[in-house]
Amino acid sequence: MTPQENTKQRKAEHVKIVLEEDVQGKGITTGFEDYRFLHQALPDIDFDSISLSTNFLNRDTNTPLLISSMTGGTQETGEINRILATAAQARGWTLALGSMRVAIENPETHSTFQMRSYAPDIPILVNLGAIQLNRGLDSDHCRQIVEIAEADGLILHLNSMQEAFQPSGDTNFAGLLHKIEAVCNTLQIPIGVKEVGWGIHGEIAKQLYHCGVHFIDVAGAGGTSWSQVESFRSTPILKNAAKAFLDWGIPTADCIVDIRNKAPKGTLIASGGLKNGVDVAKSIALGADLAGFGRYLLDDAVNNPAKLIEKMEQVELELKLAMFGVGVNSIQALQQTSIHKIK
Repeated sequence: MTPQENTKQRKAEHVKIVLEEDVQGKGITTGFEDYRFLHQALPDIDFDSISLSTNFLNRDTNTPLLISSMTGGTQETGEINRILATAAQARGWTLALGSMRVAIENPETHSTFQMRSYAPDIPILVNLGAIQLNRGLDSDHCRQIVEIAEADGLILHLNSMQEAFQPSGDTNFAGLLHKIEAVCNTLQIPIGVKEVGWGIHGEIAKQLYHCGVHFIDVAGAGGTSWSQVESFRSTPILKNAAKAFLDWGIPTADCIVDIRNKAPKGTLIASGGLKNGVDVAKSIALGADLAGFGRYLLDDAVNNPAKLIEKMEQVELELKLAMFGVGVNSIQALQQTSIHKIK
């Protein structure tokens, strides 16, 4: 099997495993259940005046919500991306595409990432494993995938533990901070960094912002465990080892709080196990600017596209109801709202 065929097969397997197997982290949660808003019995606002609008990457959006990076690279995953892009455009969500390493390796896959015609007005983010900067890819390759997708920004994802549990994974993460800084200094586009389900703490975030990173997606623990995902396609010894890491990582809520304490000004995205619009509201009150959903939306995108828009609308409604409950009518006001830790 060629490297290109191996990459495409891995992407298809990931989607199948995430949809069909139990890949939820165990013994660890997002941490949002530890926080409560102070309910306002007299909110002093009109519910109909509540606006979810915000601005991200110089684009005005209807919501502070994001479809997290998931897939692309095959005919089937390209169709998933088209469904997600159409829904994101309809609801005003930001769209992040899956890793585009395969698009660099194989031009035939480009169309599976070219979603601008389906989503002309929303921010679109492309995605590449940061580890590829240690495997021969550079700023020119990053620029290439941005141009292929007509994207507004680039995400470099950090998936060290996933690679460690992946058969023949890339685990040489040495020196990547300097290479990320070089990409930020070279490209005149917003560069973001995200984890894939184990979280980013404040000290690393501070270093990343200092290097020129425009936004950080915490992708914290409490949702999908990618060591568990990889265990379904790994060797017996790695499969057994994955059981010891079901509770590994930093809860999503803790990531947001720690980053905001150490780096109060950088753009911040909350993702990792968010279940509803109340989790979004808590994320924003804790310091996030946007909130992302991944596996939560994937099943409908694959099996019931007609319900995808309904699920997205429900998240928006839950967010508005939470804002009404605390008496704020804008995302900016929600960011200034007090929220209390109860445990």
